[in-house]
Order: sequence, then structure tokens, then C-alpha cells
Amino acid sequence: MIQTNFLVIGSGVAGLTFASKIAQALPEKTVTIVTKADEEESNTKYAQGGVAVVLDMKEDSFQKHIQDTLVAGDGLCNPEVVEMVVKKGPKRLKELMAWGASFDIDASGKLELGKEGGHSEHRVVHHKDLTGYEVERALLENLRRLPNVTILTYHFAIDLITEHHLEVPKSKQVFCYGAYVLDQKTGDIITVKADSTLLATGGIGHVYGHTTNPVIATGDGIAMAYRAKAEIRDMEFVQFHPTALYTVKEGPSFLISEAVRGFGAILRDKNGHRFMPDYDERAELASRDIVSQSIDNELKKSGDTSVFLDCTHLDIDQFKRHFPTIYKECLANHIAIETDWIPVVPAAHYLCGGIVVDKDGRTSINNLFACGECSRTGLHGANRLASNSLLEALVYAHNIYKYHVSHPTDSLSIAIPEWNDEGTRIPKEHILILHNLKKLQALMRDYVGIVRSNDRLAKAVLHLDLIYKEVEELYKNSKVTTTLCELRNMINVAHLTIGQSLKRKENKGGYYNIDNNTAS
Repeated sequence: MIQTNFLVIGSGVAGLTFASKIAQALPEKTVTIVTKADEEESNTKYAQGGVAVVLDMKEDSFQKHIQDTLVAGDGLCNPEVVEMVVKKGPKRLKELMAWGASFDIDASGKLELGKEGGHSEHRVVHHKDLTGYEVERALLENLRRLPNVTILTYHFAIDLITEHHLEVPKSKQVFCYGAYVLDQKTGDIITVKADSTLLATGGIGHVYGHTTNPVIATGDGIAMAYRAKAEIRDMEFVQFHPTALYTVKEGPSFLISEAVRGFGAILRDKNGHRFMPDYDERAELASRDIVSQSIDNELKKSGDTSVFLDCTHLDIDQFKRHFPTIYKECLANHIAIETDWIPVVPAAHYLCGGIVVDKDGRTSINNLFACGECSRTGLHGANRLASNSLLEALVYAHNIYKYHVSHPTDSLSIAIPEWNDEGTRIPKEHILILHNLKKLQALMRDYVGIVRSNDRLAKAVLHLDLIYKEVEELYKNSKVTTTLCELRNMINVAHLTIGQSLKRKENKGGYYNIDNNTAS
């Protein structure tokens, strides 16, 4: 058993920011970070665009950023949360820079501000097209200097520990006491007892297969919280990024940043027609839900496999300076953007819903907090405004840290049993796991994609039930493995997404059902 004051599950911007702040503020306390890959692997690492923050008060204002966020969220944002996050943004960015994160500057020496879809002004701070990677680097360097922080790499959180694991009277209030964690290298399951647990586990993109997320994005935190009876909301609002590079290869899709369209790139069909003005007066700079639905409609009409992003009219030297990674990836796929259009398709990108939290990041379970993409704060509503995600993670990680400093958590003396896998065996048929994973991903893509229908969702429920029964039987009789637990988590996430989609009777933001009469 490991005993720690603060357990952080996940090593993206949300988890690392909280861990750094709480470890420095309370040096006598211990912080344990659990991450299922190496410490650098997270959704944060792949964030190309940047951090949306109001810095130029002459051209921009808090009110404009608030309004842009509310418009993108299509009436479902919490206005108080939006105002709080936007107004706290500049200070949180300065802290990040003080920790060593560097961002692009213009000729005058000021931070260079980009503009992305849905934004009325230039306000996106970026580090070329590798902003997330730079943020992750700075946070990890700061964290490694702190002696009271332990990072457990290649450790997979299986389940949260709550009353149902303990021989205690059940009460109306549920408490979290830590988590059971699989050491992926030894196969041992460790009981991690914690006074406070933070879920910062990222998104769910791998549930769809075609995604801009890394393969670790399997909805683990949301699934664990759901099984622990935490409140989960707005799972129907899966944001599809409009422009993922189209290739025939399997695996995560390479993201062509929103900032490329902000830079002046144009979307065309195979005949060269610029189609976005047909759908929205903002054209390529419309919000992501509009652009994704428009591309989906074009592909359904034409039967084509992709549309195209035309950059041939742009200043290529400037493009290379701003987007070196994108330029190199295109070349690696035999696309010379000086002369060639880039084939693109929408791909699952970001979840706007998740574990419900208040302004202090508290979930409906005592001593359990959530931050980052796995949380549902009320900031995004029905559709996330571009580059608001890193901002949200920075602000909420700070709020959670401040809450812990002012509300110390007592160490828990309760006895926690070790993990019991008596009677189970190592699964020999890994093909069963892979087969069900592919069935699940195809189900979500075909039945629960950008455009949905009541009929497809109802069929999805039936298909998912078959997958669920087979995997649960396998889980009950097998020693746990990462792939089996990830599949189980993705099935939970799919169940939540489908169920909450069926309950939504009007189209809002990123959610579109052809059987709903009320369009946003």
C-alpha cells in the first residue's frame, strides 16, 4: 500500500499544474502522480493551437472573449464560470511563463497573438504549432525539482476506492479514499490511499478510433467516476475537429490546427469550390461545430473521402515559421503545401461534458476532484471555443489548489482492503479484446458521429449491450490488464454518450440529431 496526501491521476496540464502548486505550498505533504504512459504523454502534449487569453486591452476585452465563448457554447455555458475563467486567464498565463514556458513574440517583442475559429479578436498565445508540448515541458521541469512529488509512470488507475469497497455502513454521502492502481511492468495491483484524489485523465477520443487524441485517451477518469456514482453530464457534446489530416493509416489522426484557417487557409471540395460561405458568413472561421457539420454534409453529398484545405495562396515562408510541424508532417505524406491541397476530414477531438464539478473542482463525491477535459465545469456549454481548454485547465487547477490550502483535508484512518483477484486468470484470448474494441469504435463512428438520429442511437444501445455483456464476463474472470480495463472504460463512456444523446431533444452546438426539430 502507498499512502499519500494528494493523489493525482493524469499528467497533462491540469494534473501537473495542481501538483506543482500544492507541492510548493505544502512542502510537508506528499503528492503522488499516477500516469499510464510516460510522464510526458497526455492530450496536452498534442495541443497545437495555444492558450486563449485577453492581453491586448486596446483591441480586445474580457467581454469580447466572454461573448465569443457564450456564442460557441450555444446558450448552455454557465455565464459565471465563463467570466471567472476569462478574467483569471492573464494571471495564470503569467505564472506559466514564470515557470519557464516560452511563447512566440512579434517584431516589437510582445507576445504574438493568433486568431482561431469563433474568436472575434487575435488572442491566442502560442509556441509555433507545439504549444501543448512546450507547456508540458515547462511544467515537468518545474515539478522534477520538488522533493515531495513522486511520479509513477506506466501505472494505470483501475478504480476509485469508495465505501462499496469497505466494510463500513453505507451513507448518503460517498467518499473517495484513493485508487487501485496497476503497475503495468510487474502486473502488481497497488492500493494507493489518499486524503484527496484529483482526476485529470483527459478525454475520450479513442472511443471513436478516428481521433486527434493519443491512444491513451480512453475516458478512464470519467468511467471510474461513473462507476463510483459521481454525477456525469453533457456527454453528448463530443467536439469533432474539422481538419484532421486524411490518410489511409490506422491510429490517431494528425491535427491540422484551427490556427491554419486563422492564418488564411481555405476549405474546398475536390472541384475547387469554396463551400464554407454557403453555410456561414464567417466561412472558415465559423465555430468548430459549424465547420465539422458542413464538411460532413459535403462528404455525404459527394461520397468523397475528404475535403481539402488550400494553403497555396499563403506566404509559405511565414507558414513554415508558424507551423513547422504541420509543414513537415504534410511533406512526410507527400503533400507540398506550396502546390498541393491538404486532404482533411473531421475527427473526434474534445469532450465538452464529463464529471460535474463546482468552481473549486469538487465532484459530487467527497475528497474527489476533477480538472481538465474529464471535467464538466460549465465553461464550454455545447461546444468548446478554440484554445479555451488549456486556459480552463490552468484556472481550475489553481482553484483546486487554493481550495485545498484553505480547506485542509484530514488524513483518513480507515482500513482499506487489498485488491482481490482470487479465482481469476490471465486472459489468453487477447483477440477478444481487440475484436470488441474495433466493434465499439465502428459503432461509435457509424451510429454516434457528427450527425445522429434516433434510429441510429437506438440501434447503438442494442449493439453496445452485446459488447458490454461479453467484456464484463471477460473482466470478471480475468486478471486485469491495461487493454481490458481501457476497453471496459470506453464501453462505460459509450453508454453515457449514447444515453445522454437520446435524452437531448434539441440541437445545440456540437450536437446535431436529424430527428430534432429545433436547430441551434
